[in-house]
Amino acid sequence: MSIPKNPDPAKLVVGCIMNDKALIEEVFSLLEEAFGPVDMISRWLDFAYTEYYYKEMGTPLFRKVFVFKNLIAQDDLALIKEKTNEIENRFARAGKRSVNIDPGYLVSSRFILATGKEYSHRIYIGHKIYADLTLMYSKKDGFKTLDWTYPDYASKAMISFLSKVRDKYLLDLKAGKGKKND
Repeated sequence: MSIPKNPDPAKLVVGCIMNDKALIEEVFSLLEEAFGPVDMISRWLDFAYTEYYYKEMGTPLFRKVFVFKNLIAQDDLALIKEKTNEIENRFARAGKRSVNIDPGYLVSSRFILATGKEYSHRIYIGHKIYADLTLMYSKKDGFKTLDWTYPDYASKAMISFLSKVRDKYLLDLKAGKGKKND
């Protein structure tokens, strides 16, 4: 028999894609207002792995990733995705997004993204949102991609950044920082 236990809190990671870098300051301000202070910020990451967003957002596209100080409950991800959708909508023009905001969380064994799109490897987590297992972590190999991992999340730059986030997350857990589950 398995004995249920509360999961560890997670590190909130939010990626933003846009073609106008000038939007980032206002987006950043709204994200901090919603989720608290930021702990780490990636450099601008090139986003040349797919043409998926070109029609809606134009080119070139850039990605910036924010990592938040406060740890979150893993089961808050659907509500967080709802909030980031609201922020996206504030910047939409003529039915097209100017910014795509991808919230997710990192724990010691995996990196999860939230999405509104159903697919075989995605688990429904409520509020019309699914959890996408994007990367798995092993002590031997570090972060490992999966057949469905988005190319930008499989890039060396992203994996290097998320490895640093994981190191910080483990320190935060050890120090007992962030939101705790009862």
